[in-house]
Amino acid sequence: MARTSLAELMEARGWLLADGATGTNLFMKGLESGAAPELWNEDKPDIIRWLHQGFVDAGSDIILTNTFGGNRFRLKLHEAHTRVKELNVKAAQIAGEIAEAADRPVVVAGSVGPTGELFQPAGELTMEEGIEGFAEQMEALAEGGVDVIWIETMSAREEVEAAVRAAQQAAPELPVVVTMSFDTAGRTMMGIRPADLAGLARELALYAFGANCGTGAPDLLVSALEMTEAAPEAIVVAKANAGVPEFVDGDIVYSGTVEMAGTYARLARDAGARIIGGCCGNTFDHVAAMHRALQGYEPGERPTVEQIVEQLGALQQQAGHKCAHGHHQGGDDDGSGGGRGGRRRRRRRG
Repeated sequence: MARTSLAELMEARGWLLADGATGTNLFMKGLESGAAPELWNEDKPDIIRWLHQGFVDAGSDIILTNTFGGNRFRLKLHEAHTRVKELNVKAAQIAGEIAEAADRPVVVAGSVGPTGELFQPAGELTMEEGIEGFAEQMEALAEGGVDVIWIETMSAREEVEAAVRAAQQAAPELPVVVTMSFDTAGRTMMGIRPADLAGLARELALYAFGANCGTGAPDLLVSALEMTEAAPEAIVVAKANAGVPEFVDGDIVYSGTVEMAGTYARLARDAGARIIGGCCGNTFDHVAAMHRALQGYEPGERPTVEQIVEQLGALQQQAGHKCAHGHHQGGDDDGSGGGRGGRRRRRRRG
């Protein structure tokens, strides 16, 4: 089917369903902890097609490319920093093939994750270096045919600004979406609050903004409430983890059930989110449950924190749960969250 723009689809529908986890699903196909999923765009493209097709079949209106760690900083950990263009173009083309074969409009979002480095003055990475690295990736995504630049799982204001400036430079014709991970007592690990992101989104003229990953769905919905309160007319994204990760017989299992996914999706709509999907732990079945729950659903009153907890379980932020974006990368992570001047913990979408 002919591709459409994110704005046209949003105007026609009023709300959209995004996809679910990348890493969680690729692990089931044999991806090893510590490996770079982006390399599979070239090495195992059929599995990446399977991933996107599964989410389209589940009802997703937006699919994210397999490029979360596709910048030069992250790929350098795998000696693949010279392959930024190749891997990102290929990822965009694979997702585009699936979108164009769908029997309804599907938007391809070019996933851009953090560098894994600290920007000055807290760290060593300069704004110019960050912009250059992000722009390299975004130019390749645009060449591959993505419909939107989707900057996700961010923690620092400086990194968001660098990524957005890069998008404006590398792909000025594409809308930009930014999501941050509010995984530290209601803030990002660099201290940004949901309401702060709402203000930053106005400054940067973002198409949409919101929250992804972090802890479980209850915490993310609280962040969504804060953002929609600060910017009632904005397009807010809610892309929550499927509960919290737990070790069961040596495997990571997420606590969020498929049934809870539908409840979460409706609460997200009630909270004012207009793009809803899943992050770590969300399978095709979780996304299909969101789709069923949202079809024909008329949003109700804004939920209270108490109502969210009653339906989805306790908030996890105070309990010290952190994002489990699939795996650490590079073997240099000490789990501390990255002290001042140090390297941030490396996270992987899904």
